[in-house]
Amino acid sequence: MISKDTTFWGYRRENGRVGVRNHVIILPVDDLSNASSEAVANNIKGTLAIPHPYGRLQFGADLDLHFRTLIGTGCNPNVAAVVVIGIEDGWTQKVVDGIAKSGKPVVGFGIEGHGDHETIMKASKAARELLQAASEKHRELCKIEELWVSTKCGESDTTSGCGANPTVGSAFDKLYGVGATLVFGETSEITGGEKVVVSRCRTPQVAEDFMKVFNRYQDLINRHKTSDLSDSQPTKGNIAGGLTTIEEKALGNIQKIGKKCLVDGVLDKAESPTGPGLWFMDSSSAAAEMVTLCAAAGFAVHFFPTGQGNVIGNPILPVIKICANPRTVRTMSEHIDVDSSGLLQREISLDQAGDKLLDMMLRTANGRLTAAEALGHREFVLTRLYESA
Repeated sequence: MISKDTTFWGYRRENGRVGVRNHVIILPVDDLSNASSEAVANNIKGTLAIPHPYGRLQFGADLDLHFRTLIGTGCNPNVAAVVVIGIEDGWTQKVVDGIAKSGKPVVGFGIEGHGDHETIMKASKAARELLQAASEKHRELCKIEELWVSTKCGESDTTSGCGANPTVGSAFDKLYGVGATLVFGETSEITGGEKVVVSRCRTPQVAEDFMKVFNRYQDLINRHKTSDLSDSQPTKGNIAGGLTTIEEKALGNIQKIGKKCLVDGVLDKAESPTGPGLWFMDSSSAAAEMVTLCAAAGFAVHFFPTGQGNVIGNPILPVIKICANPRTVRTMSEHIDVDSSGLLQREISLDQAGDKLLDMMLRTANGRLTAAEALGHREFVLTRLYESA
């Protein structure tokens, strides 16, 4: 299906990265700036506000992650330009400066001392100019190796580990072979399958790095004296779908990295990879959080296998849904981009299922809207580490 000669039509950004969308985003630094950001997006049609509930009284590693996520979101190659709005100037400028390092057009506005009306007026003018400039950008032919693809599964059932996840694994094997940049994660959902991941690490150092982040999660559970995750891992939906233990869920989850991929490195939350290959990101298993972290790390297309059915989307990262459960495909058809139920019904091979997903990936990269995009799913959920000060 794909080879090193495969190409797609993408937007090349100032830093050389390639995106598959051309968004101009209005990015609030904090919850107090959501109203102004949404007002600007309402004024300037074609821009996209990304509201969220955090950004006040955060500190330490939690604050660092907050900035890394916002700056990474602005730097994502699917974004053409950014208007940053914050309640005060200092943190607003920090986000602006971080995004500006990518070479991307970005401006920022602080609300204190100006109020909403003046801020909205100035930001709307800037957003209009940035949007019109972005509208003149053209797609160009790009190599498949320049495409960054992330994956996370959700609402898993028995068909996930046997069908949808292996479909992603087949696609990942082929993308890995042509030098693409890939990522998987969901630290908690590796529990019980961590030795399998270790066996797939390229070097002993990568294995050590992986076990550090895995053990960090285990230590968190132990600190809270939580020996039973029955309301979280597996979820009630997972159990209803036939997954009775976290080990079963983990072994199904790991199918997403295929049979040929090696884990080339380990990333912290929202951290960008430094080269091609398959990377593991320490991350939450909550769907919107993980996809948000992938977007902030710079990934341009996302594979999301589901069994019971999940509706997740993202403002800037196209989320391609894959499902092998024929009932879910029938009852939630408007949310499914790739039907791989034929795999379990022995109508297609795993190789064909992987090619079917890669075909949809290329169509999406070339401009086709995913189901989540068409339905307006723009879930953007920041990961928190601490309580606010």
